[in-house]
Amino acid sequence: MQPAVGSHARNYVVWSAILGSSMVFADGAIVTVAIPQMRESLQASLSEMQWVTNAYALTLSAFLLLGGAAGDAYGLRKIFMIGIAAFGLTSLWCGLSQSAGMLIVARAFQGVSGALLVPGSLALISAHFPPEARGRAIGTWAAASAIAAALGPILGGWLIDIGPWQAIFWINVPVAALALWLCWRHVPESAVRDETTMDWLGAALAILGLGLLAYGLTALGERDGQRSIALLLTMAGAAILVLFVLHERRSAAPMMPLDLFRVPAFANVNALTLLLYFALSGALFFLPMALIEAHGYSAARAGSVFLPFTLVMAVLSRLGGVLADRFGTRMLLTVGPLITALSFALLAPAVFHGGYWIAVVPVMAVMGVGMGITVAPLSTTVMNAASDERIGIASGINNAISRVAGLMAVAGLGALATFGFQQAAAWTKPELTGLFAQATFGAPPPSSGVTSGALQDLYATAMAGGFGLVALICAAAAVASAWFGYRSAQT
Repeated sequence: MQPAVGSHARNYVVWSAILGSSMVFADGAIVTVAIPQMRESLQASLSEMQWVTNAYALTLSAFLLLGGAAGDAYGLRKIFMIGIAAFGLTSLWCGLSQSAGMLIVARAFQGVSGALLVPGSLALISAHFPPEARGRAIGTWAAASAIAAALGPILGGWLIDIGPWQAIFWINVPVAALALWLCWRHVPESAVRDETTMDWLGAALAILGLGLLAYGLTALGERDGQRSIALLLTMAGAAILVLFVLHERRSAAPMMPLDLFRVPAFANVNALTLLLYFALSGALFFLPMALIEAHGYSAARAGSVFLPFTLVMAVLSRLGGVLADRFGTRMLLTVGPLITALSFALLAPAVFHGGYWIAVVPVMAVMGVGMGITVAPLSTTVMNAASDERIGIASGINNAISRVAGLMAVAGLGALATFGFQQAAAWTKPELTGLFAQATFGAPPPSSGVTSGALQDLYATAMAGGFGLVALICAAAAVASAWFGYRSAQT
């Protein structure tokens, strides 16, 4: 049983949780606007830039549920503080990286640190707030974390325009120091459950399977000579994930209890999460790169296109519970993904046009409408599908699935972006097909005597074509997610 905690201390609990988790959520998105500058500075390939994002998403996904169990076993406050300190140090390491390889390794350790932070931040609030005050505190934390994630690309773009790309990581150091001080001085420790065990084998199988699957999918975008190996690694990753599922079925203390998926609503809403967040992560990863490379957007301007999405989603998310009570979650989980799918489809011509106010911003606002009326009923359905004593693990599974979806999107869609890039160039200028044959999405080909103006125009068209293919695939995934939304809940 938790000791009584005064309202003053509870405020510090909320602020510590917000500061800690906001770094994690913001860093998942902030890198996207820095990719062109990082790629040029580090002389990196598209696949290496994909891994700068994927290394973070991979370890964050694989260790997220284990991080929650560690808090139960060793103390929420202790694990949370370790996560904060590690996140600050690994952010410093990211900023000091002198090569793409070093940055990828640093990002992987940063993801492990984040996996200690996210479950602990929410669990600390639940541990120190009584039931009658818990909902409001969690709502404050969720709203602040969502805003941090969406403002990440805007802040990152501004930092990139005024300084080096390393600043997007160094900004975490003072935030981590403040969160660590608040937690150390003002947040009490929670009770430790001695019977909690750690599923280390499950975590190892998850990270190995996801890692091989992501590496194989990313390598498929490289030259033809590597594709047989890439396919083999993809199949090996899938086989290890099957072993992970078999292990979780037989484990006495699984990190992902499979019996939860026997509840139809839980299974369907997580299928919706997988498809919808695959689409969202894929579109938003490639969008800033396309705007910067095809239309000369500054990093700050490319990041600012996320603002209408953020504002609309924040406003509608607060109304999501009211809409769910009035219309039912089934309707919202069907209509919301369909509106989001429409926004992805509209992104293809919007990026080809390139206009900020008349093309891109309105489409991002539509995307905010779709996601805004989806997020709250999605969370509600997840919570309602689990018993009271398993709400935490149900939420953790749903969060982990959304992270895995993003990982798979960034890994798998790179090859399709490059294919669309090359095909758009070949369709526009067939005589220059050979020039673009070995080029990848976001990497200009050598001029080979072609005038710079003509080459730049063709490159911009190819970038828009590559992104357009990705956007249409994301739209199809979002439409498929709407079907699971329809099946997930009763009206």
